[in-house]
Amino acid sequence: MTLPTASVVVGIDNGATSNNATVLEDSGRFLVDEMVETPSRVKEGTDAALEALEESFARILALSGIERARVRAVGLDSPGPASAEGVISRRGSTNFGHPSWSRFDLRSHLERRLGLPVVYNNDGNAAALYAHRLHFGVYGRSRSSVSAIVGTGLGGGVVHRGRVVKGATGAAGELGHVYIPMAGLLEPDQPVPRCNCGFVGDAESVASLTGIELNLLPYWLSRYPDHELASLPPSEAARLVRSYGEAGDPMATRIFEQQAIALGRLFTIAANFVDPDAYFIGGGVVEVAGAFKTWFLQKVRDSTTLREEEAAVAAFALVPELDMAGARGAAMAALDAVLEA
Repeated sequence: MTLPTASVVVGIDNGATSNNATVLEDSGRFLVDEMVETPSRVKEGTDAALEALEESFARILALSGIERARVRAVGLDSPGPASAEGVISRRGSTNFGHPSWSRFDLRSHLERRLGLPVVYNNDGNAAALYAHRLHFGVYGRSRSSVSAIVGTGLGGGVVHRGRVVKGATGAAGELGHVYIPMAGLLEPDQPVPRCNCGFVGDAESVASLTGIELNLLPYWLSRYPDHELASLPPSEAARLVRSYGEAGDPMATRIFEQQAIALGRLFTIAANFVDPDAYFIGGGVVEVAGAFKTWFLQKVRDSTTLREEEAAVAAFALVPELDMAGARGAAMAALDAVLEA
């Protein structure tokens, strides 16, 4: 199907503090080259958040000079846990703690407000789709990839032949809650890390900001009691570990080494289920200075055990432009839906 000339879709990345939006032409060209953020207001509850999404939608159209009549659909992503159709979990979300979020149908409510079709993905899937399409270009629809997005938690996505794999309930690609082997990753006296989800020894319990704060940093500060970070509140200290890692700090380097090993073991498991063409890593851990970023990516690759034939063809790369990847991936998914309608 070919869209009418100058038709567009809008992509909105709905986050814990802000919404970021973009506009994508039917030709595949993005009309916005930078972040366009507005407050998301998700902590105020669903009504305030929906108003904020409408504001984000209106602002991106005004900024890009696009008339509303030209918009065919809206792509939306948000943090999980949520169903494949955008119904937030009964327990709400780590970022969306207001009681009104429990079992809230975010996609349908926004669709009614805007009077436009809304295509939903979780934020990890949207970023994974963008990374996949940008990396493979015209070959994307014949390739597969696995993405791990290291943030407050550990998100991810699986893309097969250019399409996000959502699964029966939308939980496919939730790589953070895959159990990984801890032998050889942890020090002999290091406690097995616990995840906020209740699991013990999953990937997120190591490879996430929360994993640093609750599990890795407390242990490594016991080994480095005179470290500068020991005097700070745990949440503040955890956020500063990355800057110390960039500077070559020995303790921070050990923390990120454990995270890289955890991601490598996660990709090893993924290889046996998906056998992807590429493995992508995104998040704050790789939004750093070149030398540290290169070291971390190589450490992940060295920690990923592949068969000889797999290693010969698999690519390891970073999720590009992660701040915009969610909105852009959401827009790509919306355009796919329009073209197939």
